[in-house]
Amino acid sequence: MSRLRSFITSRRTSWIVLLGALLVSGAIFAAGTGNEEGTLPGIGLPDSAESAQAAAAAEALPGADSTVALLVFSRDGDALSDADSAAVTTAAGALSDYSAEGFVPPPAFSDDGTTALVTVPLDKLSEAAEQAARADQIRTAANADLPSGLTALLSGPEGFAVDIAAVFEGADFTLLLTTVIVVAVLLLVTYRSPWLWLVPLVVVGIADGLAGIVAARVAALAGIQLDASVTGILSVLVFGAGTNYALLLIARYRDELRLVEDRRDAMSRALRGAGPAIIASGSTVVLALLTLVFAELQGNRALGIACATGVVIAMIFALIVLPAALVLFGRGLFWPYIPKFGTEGSAERGVWHKLGVLVSKKPVVVAVLGAVVLGALSLGVPQIKIGLSQTESFTQVPEAVQGQEIIADAFPAGSGSPASVIANSDYADVVAQAAEGVSGVDSVRIGESTAAADGITQITVVLDDAAETDASFAAIEALRAELSTIDGADALVGGLDAQALDVQHAQQNDQDLVIPLILGLVFIVLVILLRSLVAPLLLLLTVVASFFASLGASWLLFESVFGFPAIDTNVVLFSFLFLVALGVDYNIFLVTRAREEAVEHGTRTGMIRALSSTGGVITSAGILLAAVFAVLGVLPLITLTQIGIIVCIGVLLDTLLVRTVIVPSLAFIAGEKFWWPGRVISVGAEVRTPKHAVDHSSLK
Repeated sequence: MSRLRSFITSRRTSWIVLLGALLVSGAIFAAGTGNEEGTLPGIGLPDSAESAQAAAAAEALPGADSTVALLVFSRDGDALSDADSAAVTTAAGALSDYSAEGFVPPPAFSDDGTTALVTVPLDKLSEAAEQAARADQIRTAANADLPSGLTALLSGPEGFAVDIAAVFEGADFTLLLTTVIVVAVLLLVTYRSPWLWLVPLVVVGIADGLAGIVAARVAALAGIQLDASVTGILSVLVFGAGTNYALLLIARYRDELRLVEDRRDAMSRALRGAGPAIIASGSTVVLALLTLVFAELQGNRALGIACATGVVIAMIFALIVLPAALVLFGRGLFWPYIPKFGTEGSAERGVWHKLGVLVSKKPVVVAVLGAVVLGALSLGVPQIKIGLSQTESFTQVPEAVQGQEIIADAFPAGSGSPASVIANSDYADVVAQAAEGVSGVDSVRIGESTAAADGITQITVVLDDAAETDASFAAIEALRAELSTIDGADALVGGLDAQALDVQHAQQNDQDLVIPLILGLVFIVLVILLRSLVAPLLLLLTVVASFFASLGASWLLFESVFGFPAIDTNVVLFSFLFLVALGVDYNIFLVTRAREEAVEHGTRTGMIRALSSTGGVITSAGILLAAVFAVLGVLPLITLTQIGIIVCIGVLLDTLLVRTVIVPSLAFIAGEKFWWPGRVISVGAEVRTPKHAVDHSSLK
């Protein structure tokens, strides 16, 4: 490893590292992702899901390549006049030009006379831009020449698809710009230098761009195409993790510059000291993310593969490209706070040293108070509601949601998203009759059939209740239970509600599988890294406690401040993954340094010295990471906003309370048993350095 460090930092070869990185990056950027632009978030259910089977079977039906746009005509709750009804009929005729069947069925008017519904069959389009352009034309045609006060809203499957696409239109640029601004400001504040911040920002920025391309290529090998929601989270994670690693390396580099006159030797020593911690923490994050490859939902697998790839690239750039870039400049890069050779740092006189000493005097009191704080914040967890419907998924109410709400008020609530039952044609009548008797079903209609003698028939079932509610899910389950008793019908229940229910079940299965895997994996990594059982167990408990505290605190905000009705189904899993994986980062930064110091100074003094050395950089890294994840809130999609807020709060708790106060107090309470069954022989005894320990000549 010493040869690699020398190659990265020496005067003769550091420029080769930068030139090689530039050439490789250019080639990757030129190759591109290979993905189609405008890819929308997919459902990604496994083939075994009943709604997926129903959708696959429906491909054989006439009109399988079509979708539906619902035009909702209303006067803000007032009754429609005869002139309004005539105008709606005229508009329906004008919309025939867009129909996949060449005509549009007559409008349906609600019983209360306040709403008219026009159903327009459409050909499916794969390109989001083409879909949006057609939607604009349909809106224009529907609203042309309407009487004053009468409006038409685009809803239904086509309306929601267009509105979701609009959420992610320009999302990458918006997220990137906001993230860059946030990172730049925080790096400037952290380093208090007019130009030092530019180096890590440029390096991490290039890593982020490469991560998006490489992740898309890697995912394609697994047959997965990344959508805008995944690439958005990927960008935030790479910027957050990359700048965290940069902060740790530069902090160690600054310390070494005070001890070593040659800046290149100082960087080599900084890599030797900080490199193992960065590799260990980054590898733990990567392994935790890769547990998602065992998930049922394709979206979860996509996120795991993409983000694991991104963190690997962030580590490579932090450990290879960033050091080579930094040593090109002299100590003046740190101006006006230049670390001068032969001077002492302020760590042992700073606030973190004082905090460590204070905690060491009453560790039990501090640990109890910390547990009380985390426990109080966790009180909101039992009240959490899980599951957002399509109409509840946006922070700003789009047109499709407005239309769906009007339909639910004026027609049977399930009219906008009926269930679709696929059954053998010979049993269509029997299935339809059985469906009519199921509680929660409003109406049943037999639809298209295949031409084959042993073909299938689609049966449309309208539910009493609004889409994606507990009542509609109960109706779907009752429908499935009833139809499964008809031997020979092979009935499959699909549609929006069935699909959402299957996603909910699959997400719960993924959560039940992945969360224990993550905990077990992190524990094993910590055991191997620290050669201890007590320390990893205590650290893992703090991470889990921090997660529940952040989840409870976030729910209070969601309910009282933001007015969110529930937490989306995938938010808990993703938030747990990011908080545990990234929280372990700070554990590793602190505790590996504590073990290093404990070899010469004992556990108590070693933890104080570790807190003095890493407290500032951990806090800076945590604040930066929290701010970067909060950037997800710039998109009007509640799922991403919720993930951003939960991770933001959790990271702040980790850095300001858990890692800097609670973990040291637990180490002080446990004493030398903190490292059991291993041990650290120190002070007054023959010093035995663990095999994985780093060189201590850089210690002050």
